[in-house]
Amino acid sequence: MLVKFKKVSLMTYVVTDSCVRCKFMDCVEVCPVDCFYEGENMLVINPDECIDCGVCEPECPVEAIHPDTSEGMETWVEINRQYAGQWPNINRKGDAPADAQEWVGVGNKFEEHFSKNPGKGS
Repeated sequence: MLVKFKKVSLMTYVVTDSCVRCKFMDCVEVCPVDCFYEGENMLVINPDECIDCGVCEPECPVEAIHPDTSEGMETWVEINRQYAGQWPNINRKGDAPADAQEWVGVGNKFEEHFSKNPGKGS
């Protein structure tokens, strides 16, 4: 007998461009599965490791974390997946950049200020 399984698509959370140059890292402290990865000036979530618990979303002071089911998140899922495969995993909150507060609310940060370089990791 042949048994067919339905492919289940799990929801994930992703980090968007509001994190660029802010990188406050409050979200890292609460993640139960350590699915955050650190770039030089932004964090990402590995969408294949995220368990959809949602505890990180309210911790982000710049509201950079969103469920992948929100409109327009497809590109962010791929960006998060790509850089999670290249950057070091982090599981502790580090220091935000000294000028982080100055970047809150600035537009077009990903296009104009994103760095592909990895962060220090923890």
